[in-house]
Amino acid sequence: MTMSGRGIHRVGLHGATMLIIIGTIIVLGSVMGGYLLGGGHMGVLWQPFEFMIILGAAAGSFVIGNTKTVLSGTAKALGPMLKGPRHNKTSYLELLSLLYTLFRLAKTKGDLALESHVEKPEESPIFQKFPNVSHDHHNVEFLCDYLRLLTLGTNNAHEMESIIDAEIDSHHAENHAISKAVNDMADAMPALGIVAAVLGVIHTMGSITEPPEVLGHLIGAALVGTFCGVLFSYGFFAPFSRAIEAVHNSDTVYLQCMKSAILAHMQGYAPQVSIEFARKTLPPSVKPSFAEVEDTVTNLTD
Repeated sequence: MTMSGRGIHRVGLHGATMLIIIGTIIVLGSVMGGYLLGGGHMGVLWQPFEFMIILGAAAGSFVIGNTKTVLSGTAKALGPMLKGPRHNKTSYLELLSLLYTLFRLAKTKGDLALESHVEKPEESPIFQKFPNVSHDHHNVEFLCDYLRLLTLGTNNAHEMESIIDAEIDSHHAENHAISKAVNDMADAMPALGIVAAVLGVIHTMGSITEPPEVLGHLIGAALVGTFCGVLFSYGFFAPFSRAIEAVHNSDTVYLQCMKSAILAHMQGYAPQVSIEFARKTLPPSVKPSFAEVEDTVTNLTD
């Protein structure tokens, strides 16, 4: 049985996007609805220059405080943030099936039999059976790099574990830098809102001789800066950083799953046992049952 599972890498596309939309509606509906029901006027809140000060300064500080890698990584993270975590139970079933197939080959013909598959996975008939795994270049490269070490004679599982952990930690740290950068920008926005408010007060003081109704409008416009800084921070950008981190954590779990299976195989366990070790590391929300895995690998064809 060839694993098809079309759309596995689109897992959560509609769900995650809908949650962001619903959350945005709740935030804006609660804040603006409460303001209007209390007798407020929406026109007062429309202060584009205040928005420019806050968002522009936030963007500038974001560029100043981060490397090119983080900046480009943040831009690339926006799409996955909207789609949500890529891996669900179905995608893990496919990964475990691929690992089972590779380990079964290695058990029957030796680790050296994996060489042709790991050197050119895009041409491997085994990898081609599992398109949703093989289409992810980063994960395939991670898996093939360590299987290649097996073909070269590496047999110390403890040394291999240290190397894999170091790579996963490095991968995690790079991803964490992205979500942290967005969160740092969120933390700065209330202060930047105060900057906008102070500039509004300075502008108001230059019109101190104006009648009270004019001064009131100017002071209200200045206070919008503080309001927007806090709203942008805690209502949007801080949640965005957590959504990005959730996607990255999901990717780390995927790598940890491969790590557990590889180490179990190196210690001489049967393919079924090796993938069971990997299955047990998965969070309950994406973990297929033992019966589901057993049924899937039993129906695999060469």
